[in-house]
Amino acid sequence: MARIAGIDIPRNKRGAISLTYIYGVGRSRALKVLDEAGVDSSKKVQDWNDDEIGKIRNIIGASFKVEGELRSEVQSDIKRLMDIGCQRGIRHRNGLPLRGQRTKNNSRTRKGKRKTVANKKK
Repeated sequence: MARIAGIDIPRNKRGAISLTYIYGVGRSRALKVLDEAGVDSSKKVQDWNDDEIGKIRNIIGASFKVEGELRSEVQSDIKRLMDIGCQRGIRHRNGLPLRGQRTKNNSRTRKGKRKTVANKKK
């Protein structure tokens, strides 16, 4: 396994796909990194040599925030929104969707399992 940014990336996949296993690296960023390192994007990770792995590791480490550093930044941004009490912060605090979606029927992912409320007795 090649270890980049503290993550063991899969060996049997193409380089561009394999790098997306790192939090903060998507398809376009992975292709950009491979192009900058001079590695063919269709080449599998198991075919990379130590020099190529070293170049990729250096580029990702120097250019981008990934993994723990990025996760902590995102969490601090969310905490800041909740502290200042803005609309998005309140929605985060209440566990509701943030970006204007309707909540009458859907948004089960964000709200969690249904809580059934019994009818009023007559």
